[in-house]
Amino acid sequence: MQRTSIGEIELAFVDRGSGLPVVLIHGFPLDHTMWNAQIDALSASYRPIAPDLRGFGQSDVTGDTVTMEQLADDLAALLAAIGIDEPVVICGLSMGGYVAFAFQRRYSGRLRGLILCDTRAANDTTEMAAARREMAARVLHEGPAPLVEGMMPKLLAESSAENHPELSESLRRVMLGSDRQGVAAAALGMARRADVTETLGEIDCPTLVIVGAHDAISPREEMAAISRAIPHSRFVEISGSGHMSPMEAPAEVNAAILEFLATL
Repeated sequence: MQRTSIGEIELAFVDRGSGLPVVLIHGFPLDHTMWNAQIDALSASYRPIAPDLRGFGQSDVTGDTVTMEQLADDLAALLAAIGIDEPVVICGLSMGGYVAFAFQRRYSGRLRGLILCDTRAANDTTEMAAARREMAARVLHEGPAPLVEGMMPKLLAESSAENHPELSESLRRVMLGSDRQGVAAAALGMARRADVTETLGEIDCPTLVIVGAHDAISPREEMAAISRAIPHSRFVEISGSGHMSPMEAPAEVNAAILEFLATL
């Protein structure tokens, strides 16, 4: 991995290939490795850039709360630091999708395209936000284990968990290895994130919406509604996969992304 300074921190990131830059934003509480199959597939014709977000993986940890806007600003600073001033494609899963929405709102002129994987446009309900804050406090005290145990049953489709135990092991290992302060800060930031449902119609760049057919966190119906609300959007459902469709069905997700990128 490479590292670069952006302001007061250093971000770690993978930067491979050449051509149209495609920024891959990982979910919570993961790191860039969830995109390994996409990095390999895209690097033959494009330039995938996969950072560890602030507080995760090998990047620096800061602050008590890290908002989605802060993470979007970090991405803009990363692109500037590595000399990319052309429009890019932003691709985010789950929390990475929240960051992608924030990037679109703040840097729409820098977008060539948008890919939303297994994410949500709505913000947390009062109860969900309170649960995030409670979990953040618990993670700071006990580490990420309680969060991991609560999340694992929701991440993979039943068939993926049964037929590919290595996926569960990989996710568990990354999540348990995450920094407790980084996890808590991002959880608090997600609890404060904006509801972008009413502004989806303002997204004017080509957009691909991908969802696992058995996603228990970002249901198919909700993702389909997001796609319908975005003017220049195409919707792809990945059969047999859950919330982690890029890991569960990499060939299908890669094919959908490559087909979309070819239209740009």
